[in-house]
Amino acid sequence: MNSFDVIKTPIHKEGHVFIALFFVISIIIWAIFGPVAGICGLIVSAWCMYFFRDPERVIPDDKNILVSPADGTVCAIVKAVPPAELNMGDEERIRISIFLSVFNVHVNRVPAKGTITGLSYVHGKFLDAAATEASEENERQLVRMTTEDGADIAFAQVAGLVARRIICNLKEGQEVDRGDRFGLIRFGSRTDIYLDKSQEAAVKIGQLMIGGETVIARKSAK
Repeated sequence: MNSFDVIKTPIHKEGHVFIALFFVISIIIWAIFGPVAGICGLIVSAWCMYFFRDPERVIPDDKNILVSPADGTVCAIVKAVPPAELNMGDEERIRISIFLSVFNVHVNRVPAKGTITGLSYVHGKFLDAAATEASEENERQLVRMTTEDGADIAFAQVAGLVARRIICNLKEGQEVDRGDRFGLIRFGSRTDIYLDKSQEAAVKIGQLMIGGETVIARKSAK
């Protein structure tokens, strides 16, 4: 993507107020402290625009796959019990975690076509989102869904060290399509996904993910 493509990329509506505020503050700083300080403020304002970018994605059409719910880097693939708040039982499942830095797109996307069957918001800490314990201890929005082929999965928006607000626009009973935008996290975070027992991970630790496009899991051949 070249610099012109970045300029053309749509901005998520949640960023409009922040961007405007950053630019106003930059102008005030310029007037009070001079051009050097003002330019620094404008650079930060430009970063704010970059953070809230919301690019279009090419969504794969395959009911046997799950797409990544977020941009970022796969930081963990472990066996873990799904969040108790979602009533999914105490059997361990594969959990894939994606770390989002402040330079990643933070718009989250639904991993599969299906129905939202459960939602729960858990208040918690604001540890480094890359830390293993962040999945259980940090503030998080939990989502359970049944996919079009009957798989029972869950995903979570997890706040990080800098993030202080999680936005989720889903409702219980809502029908969703693979790749639909459903929220975002400000400003650096983690996204987890718990697979159904019929699915297997299709990624490796350290792999870069593109939300809504990268295949993160697929139906097991077994």
